[in-house]
Amino acid sequence: MKESFKKLLDLKDEALKGGGEDRIKAQHEKGKLTARERIDLLLDPGSFQELGMLVKHRSKNFGLDKQVFLGDGVVTGYGTINGRLVYVFAQDFTVLGGSLAEAHAEKICKIMDHAMKNGAPVIGLNDSGGARIQEGVVSLAGYADIFYRNTLASGVIPQISVIMGPCAGGAVYSPALTDFVVMVEGTSYMFVTGPNVVKTVTHEEVTSEELGGASVHSTKSGVAHLTYPNEIATIEGIRTLLSYIPQNCEENPPSLLYTPGDESRPALDDIIPDNPNLPYDMKEIIQQVVDPDSFFEIHRDFAENIVVGFARLAGRSIGVVANNPAFLAGVLDIKASQKGARFVRFCDSFNIPLLVFEDVPGFLPGTDQEWNGIITSGAKLLYAFCEATVPRITVITRKAYGGAYDVMNSKHIGADLNFAWPTAEIAVMGAKGAAEIIFKKEIAAAEDKDKKLKEMEAEYARMFANPYRAAARGFVDDVILPRQTREVLIRGFEMLKNKAVSLPRKKHGNIPL
Repeated sequence: MKESFKKLLDLKDEALKGGGEDRIKAQHEKGKLTARERIDLLLDPGSFQELGMLVKHRSKNFGLDKQVFLGDGVVTGYGTINGRLVYVFAQDFTVLGGSLAEAHAEKICKIMDHAMKNGAPVIGLNDSGGARIQEGVVSLAGYADIFYRNTLASGVIPQISVIMGPCAGGAVYSPALTDFVVMVEGTSYMFVTGPNVVKTVTHEEVTSEELGGASVHSTKSGVAHLTYPNEIATIEGIRTLLSYIPQNCEENPPSLLYTPGDESRPALDDIIPDNPNLPYDMKEIIQQVVDPDSFFEIHRDFAENIVVGFARLAGRSIGVVANNPAFLAGVLDIKASQKGARFVRFCDSFNIPLLVFEDVPGFLPGTDQEWNGIITSGAKLLYAFCEATVPRITVITRKAYGGAYDVMNSKHIGADLNFAWPTAEIAVMGAKGAAEIIFKKEIAAAEDKDKKLKEMEAEYARMFANPYRAAARGFVDDVILPRQTREVLIRGFEMLKNKAVSLPRKKHGNIPL
């Protein structure tokens, strides 16, 4: 073998060892895979082409000249997932703790630039101790270079951040700028300031898991869109997520072959309780309407009063947004509004049609909501729907009260088709509250006030708690039997598949933030 060939092979063999066998063993003992093991699981077998394997850092300060590793703590390149091009970077915790500095950041930026030029998703596998302190401000500059590219790429190509270890300080802002944040339960965490700083400043005693673990961010903060029990399940989840979304903003989402059959779903006729005050699980309706086993829920454990996720309808990828009466009666609050708005904007960015199931009694009242900005948060959801130009269809299953009726993809804010079930109640407010206001004098003058209130409540319900006034105005395109829903929706989205709408010319809107 030629000496030059042998030198190359020796260098590449050295690069493949990362931080060495001892550090790889330590990584495995934590229940974590190495950067290259993760990439091998994520991408189609044999499809990965690594770039920048021989890159080294250039710093000599604080002993770094004695800690030089090929690749500089991040593996970057491209490959395919289910035959579709993706770009990927995976931070290698076995090399200098996966810390980010000048050369490390340059490798990530190069991958992101390729992704933008070629219109393909970027997937970042984050496992890093943060900025490499020994390199000083160039580490911070490296983060900012990535943030800038995240922002330019937003809405152009899908960006997915997978947190597979520590992600702290400035490192958290790149994932926060991407479309989806996915965390591994038990071995990953995210926070701006760690437990030690928190203890020093606020005197709170808190662990990394309590402060920023997967459970916290999937239930309390909403930072994490998806969590999985281990790294293998996480990687499978990423592959599934990508199957619903297009390569870039210029393409349509992928479709599967579909053979038409009997689209009637009689089970839907019995889901809504006879008592309008009783709850039911909207996910049962979603599962009945969409293609079998195709619903992929996003933000499952956060703001459960609204449900969002991807599904397929007759093989086509769609985004689903639905109030869920099983939690807080399906009311809209701050978290639900933010969750829904973000999902709607993602779907609109990437040409994914929107299906809305509506059963909403209004916005959640109270000082906590008002003082924390329910007005602005509710306006986010309103803005997102108003701005969306993808095909949009709403099905009102039961309650559609007050301003929440308008916000949940009503005809008045640009929905293409609106359908209602016979159980729909479309009104300014519930019958009891309305009767107390409208018939206040009559009720006050009555001998039996409770009886009079019930009579007036029944009168208001008879007149307004139904879908027919809205249908008479054309605000609802048709009132349909529940069992007909799937068939009607398939026809509707087929009709709308070539929809073209242009927004007024502007630099960008000013969404209420």
